[in-house]
Amino acid sequence: MIEKFRVIIAAVLFLSPAGQQVRADPAPSESVRIPNFWNPRARGERIEAPQTGRPVRFLTDDEFPPLHFAGPDGAPTGFAVELARAVCERLAITCTVQARRFDTLLDALNERQGDVVAAAIPLTPTLREKFLATRPYFRWPARFAARTSPPLPPPSPEGLAGRSVGVIAGSAHAAYLRAFFPKAQTKEFTDLAAAEGALKRGETEYLFADGVNLALWFGGQEAAGCCAFTGGDYLENRYFGEGIGLVTRQEDAGLARALDDALQRLWDDGKYAELYLRFFPVSPF
Repeated sequence: MIEKFRVIIAAVLFLSPAGQQVRADPAPSESVRIPNFWNPRARGERIEAPQTGRPVRFLTDDEFPPLHFAGPDGAPTGFAVELARAVCERLAITCTVQARRFDTLLDALNERQGDVVAAAIPLTPTLREKFLATRPYFRWPARFAARTSPPLPPPSPEGLAGRSVGVIAGSAHAAYLRAFFPKAQTKEFTDLAAAEGALKRGETEYLFADGVNLALWFGGQEAAGCCAFTGGDYLENRYFGEGIGLVTRQEDAGLARALDDALQRLWDDGKYAELYLRFFPVSPF
């Protein structure tokens, strides 16, 4: 399941116009940082969800951990799913969650087989031509990884001069590295597992890749504690996308506004942090 997650996550990296940055707030544990995507100046009066007389139907996929996957009882769970449930509780509305195949979610929403998609579908201008979406509640930061011993300097354009850096060939990370770290010695790999193995064996000094996948690797047995993040996160929209939000139909503008407001308030009251810590024991930020 984790390997499938790695394949899909590579597919959702895309190019889009430059946009907002994100702050990473310290979590109770020094090793876990919780991202903050919300603007405190945007807070207003509470927005109530429209009353439809029936449950709001959330659609998701169950093969995309840690965002959405099948739990031990077979029911959908994951960070996006539990955040959706928390939104429903915050809005005091009844909701259902149904799992469908990832590539059918937007069609099902369009055909009114559900009301909201809570899944890792990237926010793009093309998506917004057909649907509404909340502000991002999650993004995929690019991160540098290095071996924990011997210690290497944090990455910088000058500090990486002459240093070997692994990247996935043809990826947004490879393009970003060429543009902003031109003096690094880039070593391209066909897949992330090969790049991780090369870093672990000391065949490269750094690896620049998707932070979520790297965090999963650090927390697994394959890494065996060899490596860790170094430096900060990179979130330029033009390379790494705008992230993901809750997606609704365009005619459901009132519901979209209520969802957006509820996400903001879940951050304010600490519920977002609680769920983030549950599903991201190693933070990608």
